[in-house]
Amino acid sequence: MPGKDDRRTLVFDAFARVADDDPVVIVWPRLALDAPQTELLDALLENLGFLGRAESWVDARRAPAPVNFNCVPAAESVDPETGGVTGEIVRLMAPSTPEIYRAFRSGKLEAAGIKVDSARRPPKLKPDQKKLLTTLPEDWLNAISVETSELLAAGWSAPPCARTVSYRRPLHALKTTAPKVVRKPAIVRPNTTVTTARFVLYGKPFPRFEDAVRTGEALRAAAMGRAKRLLGPDALPTLLSGHDLGEHNRHAHAFWLPDPNGRGEIEHVLVHAPGGLSLEAMRVLTALQQIKRGEGEPLRLMLEGFGAASLFDRVTPLTGESAVWRNVTPYLHPWHLKKPAMRTPQATAAAILGQLRREWCARGSGLPDIVEIRGLPSIQHGGRALRPLQFHRFRRKSGLVQPDTLGRLIELRFAQPVRGPIALGFACHFGLGLFVPVIDA
Repeated sequence: MPGKDDRRTLVFDAFARVADDDPVVIVWPRLALDAPQTELLDALLENLGFLGRAESWVDARRAPAPVNFNCVPAAESVDPETGGVTGEIVRLMAPSTPEIYRAFRSGKLEAAGIKVDSARRPPKLKPDQKKLLTTLPEDWLNAISVETSELLAAGWSAPPCARTVSYRRPLHALKTTAPKVVRKPAIVRPNTTVTTARFVLYGKPFPRFEDAVRTGEALRAAAMGRAKRLLGPDALPTLLSGHDLGEHNRHAHAFWLPDPNGRGEIEHVLVHAPGGLSLEAMRVLTALQQIKRGEGEPLRLMLEGFGAASLFDRVTPLTGESAVWRNVTPYLHPWHLKKPAMRTPQATAAAILGQLRREWCARGSGLPDIVEIRGLPSIQHGGRALRPLQFHRFRRKSGLVQPDTLGRLIELRFAQPVRGPIALGFACHFGLGLFVPVIDA
């Protein structure tokens, strides 16, 4: 273990944990104690606070010896006919006898040129000799009590007052087994539609929020790959894949949305399907473990939970509620603008408002109207003012028609408060055109 001033030593600290009510029995079958020795043993056991490790608290007491043992000295386990040993041999450290230690100590001192005269006067020693002599006290009880830090300082790789003994135990008696963790979707009330899942990312560095669309695409790709392995290539949940939803689909399939943190990084991601997540979809999302990113190390994923969007209000602004919403990633209009709409800034703003209203109405009936939009010069991420051109604004999929390649930042005002997540425009299912509520509105 590390010494007093050594804080950099790495230690593989292996141990076996036993149940609190499962006793560990140590037996000396051929040992006979007289009355004073028995009294001394009882006193020692009563004051024994831990065994092996300082945090391994024990309640020790003398008890009758059991009949059967599962770990015995290896010398007693050899088959006299075959010479074989059934079980697993383990090597342990035990104190040397006083006689063996005395002979070992004399040999080491002689080899180091240390001589102690008959008057027991301390000899004049070099620094290395002093260290060695400190770790080889004459008294046997003092010898087994030398601190590990002193042994290491003197260059010992093993305690000098110790010997190796072999024991036999049953095969795989201490086989390590990690319980298989099966992550299950959270229990949801029958009347609640599960629409949203939230994940936390692990990896360095976190993606910058300017790469929101890249992260959204990578998240969907990971989910589709996992779905093919779990359910088969022909059984992908439609509300995850977005395929085969028909003409009248109102963007009910999944949005793969990066969740901004205060440092301009993507530390969480949200999967939101307004049409609801089926049991198969939740099974796929539960099994997600990582997403790939270019040639770097994959980002690890951990599911935080499932539920209605409102369940996540306390941890993300994306699912909040407000009448005013502001871009956190650029909005790219999804349809081409006609020439008259590009003649003046006012005409362009009116055309953009028309496209927003058209797309918003397609999301469902009964939604509050968009009554006003306002352009924004920039948005703040991690203490930086970002403009649309600083964001990645293109899909990885080739052959897509992209009417708007520049993008803009806007603020929406609705007739009544609406609940998020809200993402509109080109690539809105992958993190572009993403909005957060303006709470003080």
